[in-house]
Amino acid sequence: MKKIKIVFFGTPEFAVASLDRLVKEGKDIAAVVTMPDKIAGRGHKLIESDVKKYAKENGLRVLQPEKLKSPEFIDTLREIGADLFIVIAFRMLPEAVWSMPRLGTFNLHASLLPKYRGAAPINWAVINGEKETGVTTFFLKHEIDTGDIIEQQKIEIKDTDNVGDVHDRLMELGAEMTAHTVDEIESGNVRPQPQPEGEFLAAPKIFKGTCRIDWKKPATEIHNLVRGLSPYPAAWTTMTDSRNTDEPVDVKIYETRVSEENKEGGIPGELIIGKDRMGVRCGKGIIEIISLQPAGKKRMETDAFLRGYKPEKFI
Repeated sequence: MKKIKIVFFGTPEFAVASLDRLVKEGKDIAAVVTMPDKIAGRGHKLIESDVKKYAKENGLRVLQPEKLKSPEFIDTLREIGADLFIVIAFRMLPEAVWSMPRLGTFNLHASLLPKYRGAAPINWAVINGEKETGVTTFFLKHEIDTGDIIEQQKIEIKDTDNVGDVHDRLMELGAEMTAHTVDEIESGNVRPQPQPEGEFLAAPKIFKGTCRIDWKKPATEIHNLVRGLSPYPAAWTTMTDSRNTDEPVDVKIYETRVSEENKEGGIPGELIIGKDRMGVRCGKGIIEIISLQPAGKKRMETDAFLRGYKPEKFI
C-alpha cells in the first residue's frame, strides 16, 4: 500500500506526541506547520514552539506562516501536494487550506464532541466536574469543531485529577488515535459519522478573569476550578496579610481538598487557620488549601506558607 503524504499542523506539547507517533510509524510527513517564533521572557529571546523543536530535531521541513491566507503559503502547500492534512492544537484554518488535500483535513480534539467545542476543552471538562472526557478525530468543515466524527475514545476523570493529569493521559491516547485514524484513511476504511445531536457545552479560551476564585460559590465548584486550572495557568485569589498591611497580595492556588461540602455559616473568604493547615469558608462548605504560591514566591505547601505569612482573609 502506497504511503500518503501528510502535512501536520500543530504548536504545543500536546501535538508533539501525535507527530512523534506518526514519525516512528514511518508516515510520510512532508512538512510541519507551526506558529511563528515568539519573543518572550526578560531577555526577549525568540521562543520556538514545541512542535518546531521536535520537527528540527527530526529533520522535518518547517513552515511558519504569519498569515494562513497568504498566497505564498497557499502556493507552498499546493507545491507540496499532500494527500492529507492533520491539525492538532493549532489555529483555525481557512477553507482555502483545509479543503486542499484530496483525502481531507482531520483534527484531533481533546473532548467527546459535540461537548466542549472551543479552545480549552480539557480545562472546562475538569472545571465543570465531569467524570469522563476523551479525544475525537473528525474532518474539518466550515463551523469550528462540528465536522463528521472519525473516531472517539473515552477516559475517566478521577476526583483527584487536575488538568495536567488529564492533559497527559489524553495526549498519549490522542497520539494512538491519530495514528490509527491515518491507518484507516490510508486503507480506505474510514466511515465518518455526523456529530450526534445533544448537549453542547462551550470551551472558550481561559483568561485571567476566568481564573479568579469567587469565594461565594460552593466549595465543590471552587475545588473543581482549582483542579481545572492546575498546574497552569492556576486559579488565584487576593489575600490580606497582617504582616504586610500596605496592599493585598495575589496568591495562586494549586491544590485543595473539600473539607465540608454543605456546612453553612461564616463569611466567604474567611480563613480557618490551624497549626499547619488552612481552610477557607465558601458560599457553601469549607475548602482546605494544600499548596499555593504568593506573588513573587515559589509554590509551597500550606505549612511552609503559614511560617512566613499571617493571612487574614481571601478576597
